Amino acid sequence: MRKYFQEEDVLKQFKTHSLIAGSLLLIAGIIGVLLPDITALTLSYFIGWLLVIGGTISAYHIFKSYNTKWIAWFKPLILLTIGILILLYPVTGIASVGLLLIIYFLFDGFAGIMFSLEFYPLKGWGWMLFNAILSIALAVVFLIGWPFSSVWLVGLFVGVSLIFDGVAMITVGYNMNKNF
Repeated sequence: MRKYFQEEDVLKQFKTHSLIAGSLLLIAGIIGVLLPDITALTLSYFIGWLLVIGGTISAYHIFKSYNTKWIAWFKPLILLTIGILILLYPVTGIASVGLLLIIYFLFDGFAGIMFSLEFYPLKGWGWMLFNAILSIALAVVFLIGWPFSSVWLVGLFVGVSLIFDGVAMITVGYNMNKNF
């Protein structure tokens, strides 16, 4: 791992940024756990608005520069339609987000395992491995209850995942000087 941190200032920056990012992730995670329904609805509305904004920008671009082909309007139409549907039916949007989160937690878990093995045997690598295994467990639990439990599980699981991401980053950042 030393090859990534050749210079002392890079090591110091990594430690500082790990502690800051980890603390912020921990706070965000606690909010997600305490208010899972609000977190899930917020996430659903956020995604819906992002799709509407993206569709509007894409439609503007096509209108101004490429409006001669009808197929060019397909992407903005899809973005706007999905965004508006999520905004009109946020609970259904949450179920869709729940399915995406299952996929995310699986990828996060497998990537976390590989990342933790990259840090082995440095201090803190076990927390990273635990975080990765937890992500895979969250994906399995979420898949069992999907879509019925999506409303509260989305906020709760995102919160739990963020808490453990924060703890893992704080642990690695705190132990950076001890590792070298």
